[in-house]
Amino acid sequence: MKHQQLLARLAQPSEHRIVLLVLDGVGDVRTAEQPRTALESAATPNLDRLAEASALGRIVPVAPGVTPGSGPGHLALFGYDPREPEVDIGRGVLEALGLEMEVARGDVTARGNFATAGPGGELTDRRAGRIPSEESVRLTAAMQRAVDGAAVPGLEVTLRPGEGHRFVLRLRGEGLSPALADTDPQQLGVAPLPVRAAAPEGEATAAAVARVVAAMEGAIAGEERANRVLLRGFSQLPHLPPVGELYRLRAGAFAGYPLYRGVAAACGMEVVPCGKRLPAIVEAVAERWDDFDYFFLHVKQTDQAGEDGDLAAKVAHLEEVDAALPRLLDLGPGVVAVTGDHSTPAPLRGHSWHPVPVLLHGPHCFADEARRFDEVEAIRGHLGTFPSYQLMGLLLANAGRLAKFGA
Repeated sequence: MKHQQLLARLAQPSEHRIVLLVLDGVGDVRTAEQPRTALESAATPNLDRLAEASALGRIVPVAPGVTPGSGPGHLALFGYDPREPEVDIGRGVLEALGLEMEVARGDVTARGNFATAGPGGELTDRRAGRIPSEESVRLTAAMQRAVDGAAVPGLEVTLRPGEGHRFVLRLRGEGLSPALADTDPQQLGVAPLPVRAAAPEGEATAAAVARVVAAMEGAIAGEERANRVLLRGFSQLPHLPPVGELYRLRAGAFAGYPLYRGVAAACGMEVVPCGKRLPAIVEAVAERWDDFDYFFLHVKQTDQAGEDGDLAAKVAHLEEVDAALPRLLDLGPGVVAVTGDHSTPAPLRGHSWHPVPVLLHGPHCFADEARRFDEVEAIRGHLGTFPSYQLMGLLLANAGRLAKFGA
């Protein structure tokens, strides 16, 4: 029996509400150049006070040594084993759902980045200097006109601007395949990769997408910053059992960015409009407190700071989270978990394989000797190190939402 099936079999109602606060990319590392992590450096009296009455540990999003994307990192937090084939969902469909695009069976979606390339075609910035969302709207509209004019036979192409440098590509037509490789080389100083099939069944779709990319890049070739596009996460609609049915609860998602709304929607959560920073998110939670049993709250800024290699900004965002925590706790959740979907160490400027600290607070948790919420205390914590997908079982158990197993 799979772990998730076991939880579904034991799930039962309870009056205790669960709050999962995800600080995206919160984990970090100590190095010779960075002897203290962001969590160690930040002044977080409220998180530390909560840690004193909680159990700490570390979670591994996928497997030791495996660096996760944001999609599998969050799916694991919701109780899905990201190593299972049906849970391997591409980023494109998650971004599309997060932007509330209508995605039908058979559609193929991809996440797009605007990027900057030099005169020789080599990439100098994979995020086009993080252009503002208003620029993305203008550029996406220009690309849509170019694609419409190209008129690839049998293919309907829809582009939707996202946050900042991001956009979504949706393909609709007969016999489309998501078996396409990313065009993002994940490094600078080289040209974007050509559109190519990842399997034989993707050959026809790859040929069509190559024409689409040519039209899109022709429309923005004269731009100073956003003059190339990078595509990743070609994917179709997933077939995931909804968390509400699995765990017998009402689940609400409070996330300000499309990908994370998309992951929640793919899992059957109700996605609630909210702000992008924790103080505004908490107010949205307060307004809907009576409507849900399970609250997923997402904070993006910690991840962005890690990707920028900006330890000071990561520290500042953690301190902002800490200041908003009392308002969240005043709502009276029965169980609270604070963790991340993955680590984004500032020295690495990207996602990493390092375990992520987790704090679990509830009336029946084993309060260990932790005095702060940071990586070092998490290593010493009572929970130990375990797979992320097992966190859901601990949340449910501490909320009284799992029945006894066996006679």
